[in-house]
Amino acid sequence: MTELCEIYDISRKTGYKWVGRYETQGGAGLEERSRAPLNHGLATAPEIVDLILQVKRAWPHWGPRKIVAKLGLRHPQLTLPSHSTAGEILKRAGLVEPRRLHKRAPPGPGVLTVSGRPNHVWAIDHKGWVRLGDDARCEPLTITDDYSRYALAISAGGNTRAKEVMPVMDRVFRDYGLPDVIRSDNGSPFASTSVTGLSTLSVWWLKLGIRPERIAPGKPQQNGRHERFHLTLLEAMKPAAPNRQAQVSRFETFRRDYNHERPHQALGQLPPASLYSCSHRSMPKTLPQPDYPSAHVVRRVRTNGEIKWRGDMIQICSALAGERIALEEIEQGWTVWFHQTPIASISANTGKVSPIYPG
Repeated sequence: MTELCEIYDISRKTGYKWVGRYETQGGAGLEERSRAPLNHGLATAPEIVDLILQVKRAWPHWGPRKIVAKLGLRHPQLTLPSHSTAGEILKRAGLVEPRRLHKRAPPGPGVLTVSGRPNHVWAIDHKGWVRLGDDARCEPLTITDDYSRYALAISAGGNTRAKEVMPVMDRVFRDYGLPDVIRSDNGSPFASTSVTGLSTLSVWWLKLGIRPERIAPGKPQQNGRHERFHLTLLEAMKPAAPNRQAQVSRFETFRRDYNHERPHQALGQLPPASLYSCSHRSMPKTLPQPDYPSAHVVRRVRTNGEIKWRGDMIQICSALAGERIALEEIEQGWTVWFHQTPIASISANTGKVSPIYPG
C-alpha cells in the first residue's frame, strides 16, 4: 500500500479510503462525489422560499425582481435573497419558463419630448386586434403616462376609428386632467396624410392645448415604453375572453394590478401609482376659441380643407374644416397657426404648403 500510494502521490489514508469504497460498493464507489456541504450556511430559509412561491403563484407572470421587491414592501423586517437566488428557487419549483430572445432595432435619432413629470407626455396606440370567443373583433386602445408608466386607459373597442377613440379619451381627460403632449404613431386616427398631418382627433387635442407628437414612420422604438407595456398587456389577452364585457373586466383587473401592485424595474421596483398624480389642467366644459395676435391674418378653412390666399385656393387640411387658422408673415413666406401651434408654412416664391410637424 505504501509503494502504491507513493506512485499516485496520495496519502496512505486516502489509499485505504478508496480501497474501502471499492470493497463495499464496487465500481460505483469510485465515482466522483459532490463536495457540497450537507448544510449550507447561506441557504434561504424555508419560510422565505414559501413566501417567494406564494407571490409567484398569485402573480404568475412576475419575475424574481418584482417578487423580491413586492416581498420587501410587504415584509420590510425580513432579510430577502437576491433576485438571482429567487430565480433559482423558482426554477427548482418548476415555475419559470425559458425566455425567448427578441431582436431589437437600435434606437433612432429624434427630437421627441423627454418627460420630466407626470402628465408631461402621454402615449397612445392600438394594441392590435384579437378575435374574442363570440367571434367579435376587439381593438384595444391603450393610454399611458410616459413618466410614471401609469396605465390611464385600456379599452376593448371594436375598431380604430376616431368616433370610437374620442369617448375613451374624453373620459380619461375628465378623470385625470389634460397632458402637455400626446405621442402617437403616424397611423389613423391619430394622424392623416394631409400636408399638416392632422386628423380629427389631433385637431381636438390642439383645441384643448395638447400638442400632438408623432414618432418617425417605422420607428416604434421611439415610443418604446408604450410598446413594452403592450407586451405586458398580453397577459390580459391570452386566451381570448368569451365576449367584450368579459374582456373589459379583464382589462380593468389588469390595469389595477399593473398600476398599484406590480413593481416596475425602471421605477426602482415601485408600482406606477406611487409616482403618478392627476394633472392640474382640468378638462374644460367648452372648447376654447383661438386668440390670434392682431398682426396675424385669419382665415376660415372651407369644407374641402382649402383657404383662399392671395387670389389662390390653397389646400391646408380637411380635418380643419370650419376652423379659423392664422397666417404670420415671415421672411420666407408665412407660417400657418392653429391655436398655439404652427402647423404648416407657405412659401412666398412658389405658394407651396410645407408641413411643420407638431413637436
